[in-house]
Amino acid sequence: MNLGPLELGLILVIVLLIFGVGKLPQVFKSLGEGIREFREAASGSDEKEKENDDAPEANQIVK
Repeated sequence: MNLGPLELGLILVIVLLIFGVGKLPQVFKSLGEGIREFREAASGSDEKEKENDDAPEANQIVK
């Protein structure tokens, strides 16, 4: 989905009307933290699966 400058401006105006100028930094901080947590959770599950796949090979005892 591509958002042009008109759409982004409209979204910003709506956010300003809903939250006001004073709360805007707090809203964007919360949004950024939520996006960061989502990305970490999405990429973390892939890394855990890879670690679990590699773990049995790493723990084998060579005779």
